[in-house]
Amino acid sequence: MEQILQSSLSFAPWADPRTRRLPGIVPVSVQDWLEVDSAFAGQMGVRGHLLETQPRDVLALHDSARPAAAELYDTILPLLPDLGYQVDAAQVTRPDGVTVPLRPKEPLATLGRLVQCDLCLMQPDPTGKSEESVLTGAVLCFPAGWSLRQKFMSPMVRIHRPVPHYGQDLAKRVQRLLDGVQVGRGLMRGTASYSDQPLFDARPEGQPSPAPHSADFIRAERQCLFRLPQTRAVVFSIHTQIVPVRALCPQQAETLQEFPLRQGN
Repeated sequence: MEQILQSSLSFAPWADPRTRRLPGIVPVSVQDWLEVDSAFAGQMGVRGHLLETQPRDVLALHDSARPAAAELYDTILPLLPDLGYQVDAAQVTRPDGVTVPLRPKEPLATLGRLVQCDLCLMQPDPTGKSEESVLTGAVLCFPAGWSLRQKFMSPMVRIHRPVPHYGQDLAKRVQRLLDGVQVGRGLMRGTASYSDQPLFDARPEGQPSPAPHSADFIRAERQCLFRLPQTRAVVFSIHTQIVPVRALCPQQAETLQEFPLRQGN
């Protein structure tokens, strides 16, 4: 499949001293949450195809998370007109001209056809088995080397297996971060690596990350955290961009030399 590329990188984590080192978190407002970038039409085409042909690989929702998914749906729809969408009672026309029927009874599937970013819901474990928040719902079309089927309903420490150095101490810090997200005060961080893997790069645990054929492409994720006011669920969104290194702006290219990236996802 031909790689879908952005013409520029809207967020380069290594280029900002606040975001280049862990945990690399900065504030973000609801108004700056969602993006429509130069690869919108291409990425939305992939999202629609995956949701149509591989729904079990990209979509999951626990029964306990249905109220949170509905609240997320109701939160995002009012944000769309300012991004160039035409929102009517029964349908939405995206900036690329594609019209999407509104199906409030299928909130995550509908949102997955409307916005570029992946959306994950983190909530207290409804089974009571874990003290950590668990992944109770997601529309995840662009995973970078992990599988939604394998990670669904798992706590953070399990989701990040087998990431090196992600042990119990780091898991506790991440849980404190999730617990600390306040309504109306979003948080943003990012990751970046050299990668020429496709947007949908779902791999099970234990399958090694393939080395990129070249260091010509950078895959960056702009990750945001927001708390929904009614259900108190935390929304973790992931906006993925892939650009040729030559597309970096001068400041991004200069700081990349000083703060090199790792290879692969």
